[in-house]
Amino acid sequence: MDMEAILLSLKLALWTLALILPFGVWVAHSLQKLGKSRPWIEAALALPLVLPPTVLGYYLLVGFSGKSIFGIPLVFSFTGILIASLIVNLPFAIQPIQRAFESINPEIREAAQVSGLSNWQIFRLIELPLAWRGITSAAVLTFAHTLGEFGVVLMVGGAIPGETKTVSIAIYDKVQSFDTTGAGALSLLLLGVSLITIALSYGVFGRTPSRDKGRRV
Repeated sequence: MDMEAILLSLKLALWTLALILPFGVWVAHSLQKLGKSRPWIEAALALPLVLPPTVLGYYLLVGFSGKSIFGIPLVFSFTGILIASLIVNLPFAIQPIQRAFESINPEIREAAQVSGLSNWQIFRLIELPLAWRGITSAAVLTFAHTLGEFGVVLMVGGAIPGETKTVSIAIYDKVQSFDTTGAGALSLLLLGVSLITIALSYGVFGRTPSRDKGRRV
């Protein structure tokens, strides 16, 4: 078992989650206020869902080449694969939260405004608590997707042990070296984590109040 790759994947997933979730909440909430430009912005944010990872990875590789942040190069570095991970996870972090905000009855917001609450108070005290299922689902999906990301990470980061060699890349390397036992063990680990996180997303966090109520009856 390649513990170095496992720990690096967990580090990447946690950093991605910590940075993208607040941004996802802000973008998902802001999309409700847009007009005719909304479909185009939504389409741009959803591109990672339909673009082949190698295509997105190629453009990121070209864009990152020769660039650095605080002296840290963006190509073949953890910083680079973190930024790439943030970009490729945009739809997973935004769409569930957006749907959660859209499901809130507009009359609730209107009643809050009539009661004298500011927009920030409405967002913090009413909308965020009501959208918690979507936010949690976005967190789970983003975490699981980051753990299994391969194409974009390989294109931008390569396979540097301890720096950019995540679990998915370690599996690829083991298959290339005919280490089927090691590849099978890591694949089983990712399969188990993915199954658990998806089950949580569709099960516990996906239940509606009406369904829960019906089960208690």
